[in-house]
Amino acid sequence: MESTTEGLTRLREICLGLPEASEEGGVGDPTFKVRGKVFAMRHPAGDNRESLWVKAQAGVQSTLVAAEPERYFVPPYVGKHGWVGVWLDADQDWNFINDLILESYCLTAPKKLIALLKPTK
Repeated sequence: MESTTEGLTRLREICLGLPEASEEGGVGDPTFKVRGKVFAMRHPAGDNRESLWVKAQAGVQSTLVAAEPERYFVPPYVGKHGWVGVWLDADQDWNFINDLILESYCLTAPKKLIALLKPTK
């Protein structure tokens, strides 16, 4: 299990390492954006569990939630649009979380920024 501070530190490292990503206030605390568009949101612990919400391609949300409901959930409001909720207080594979964040970024960012992620030959 990650503490709130450890989880947030890891999220910042992943999200802010992406081209033109920024950390802002908003619905999440914080919300991570690229060119003004949200690609990830952290929802802090408190009365509720600490979580991360990310965009996902069709079918990913239902697959993850069905397979591992102790780790993933359908978040309110944006869940109907395919976003995936990730419980940060559960035992998580941070390499997989990184992949989920990267996918969300790629679903949000302009193609020119996505091209910066691909290794050059």
